[in-house]
Amino acid sequence: MISTLVRTIFVPFAAICFVVPLALAQQSPPAAPPATATAAAPKSVAASVGVFAYPSQKQSPEQQSKDEGECYAWAKQQTGVDPAAPAPAAQPAQQASSQPSGARLKGAARGAAAGAVIGEVANDDAGKGAAVGATAGVVAGGHQARQAKKESQQAAADSAKQAQAAANDTFKKSMSACLQGRGYTVQ
Repeated sequence: MISTLVRTIFVPFAAICFVVPLALAQQSPPAAPPATATAAAPKSVAASVGVFAYPSQKQSPEQQSKDEGECYAWAKQQTGVDPAAPAPAAQPAQQASSQPSGARLKGAARGAAAGAVIGEVANDDAGKGAAVGATAGVVAGGHQARQAKKESQQAAADSAKQAQAAANDTFKKSMSACLQGRGYTVQ
């Protein structure tokens, strides 16, 4: 009776706890909605990178366009940053992913220990319970390892985005300094 009870409760419980989250973790994310058409493109080079220059010494629109182009090139040369170029791809965490973490082995050990206790209590067969528990533990350990790897990759991508944003801010400051030196009010 107890072994029947264990089979009717433990097996579905193990499936819900270990197999379902594993299946959900392997699903691909939903597709992004299509991009909508944007408004008219910015008129000037400076505005395209988020720098807004106003002529304070009655410069002509042609002179402002020329100055913005020259300041863009100067800021690019000084900072080594080109906001028009695509951002570099994030470097994957090579060292962490190349070495096994032992998460599956640890999960198997925890599962075997729990399974042995349940197997002994349920039907005086600790070996069978340990085998079932070890199998469930391997699955859970693998899920935890994949989750940790995913979080590590996300952190690396976030770090790369922050570095790119800082580089773009440096570029904007450099371009602003150039335009101010040529008699523009910059916002």
